[in-house]
Amino acid sequence: MSLIEALKWRYATKKMNGEKVPQDKVDQILAAAHLAPTSSGLQPFKIIVVTNPELKEKIKALAYGQSQITDSSHLLIFAAWENYTEENIRNVFAHGNRERGMPEDSHSDYVNNLVATYTAKTPEENFNHAAKQAYIGFGVALAEAALLKVDATPMEGFNPAALDELLGLKEKGLRTTTLLPLGYRDESGDWLVNLKKVRTPLEDFIIEFK
Repeated sequence: MSLIEALKWRYATKKMNGEKVPQDKVDQILAAAHLAPTSSGLQPFKIIVVTNPELKEKIKALAYGQSQITDSSHLLIFAAWENYTEENIRNVFAHGNRERGMPEDSHSDYVNNLVATYTAKTPEENFNHAAKQAYIGFGVALAEAALLKVDATPMEGFNPAALDELLGLKEKGLRTTTLLPLGYRDESGDWLVNLKKVRTPLEDFIIEFK
């Protein structure tokens, strides 16, 4: 199945049937998000994987009772860095240099410039930038799930501050951005499953300058 075919197949699943997604498919979805491009390669986000039923019930209460959270096989929570700090920027590049067998001070001018740029911004500006990077990984995960015929529901409808507190994310320097329940559609209980997929007409969506 091509990516276009997979994207035509997928939809924002409204009702899941509780069937477990094989771990190898979950691992592929996570690997795809892990390989997603990010600004300067900083990967300023984490993915939290929740399968614990009791915890999913608590999260559901913070997400306006959306049943996909508890009916899902795995709940992926995308959480972005709360701020860019000199330490976390330098740690990323130090790791890259070690993995590539390069000197510790490789690209030092570039790294120093990044540190100066980000530390001059407010924490909220930096979080908003990090959240955009998390969304790239989120989109890649959604596409990989579709290729694997795993249903997924992109969610922003939840109380992020309350979820951050529940998961103790402030201590980890993280803030939640989006939720992605993974599972399989319950066709008998999902009002959206058989409706035609509708998008803005392509000629109205694309703007060309020739």
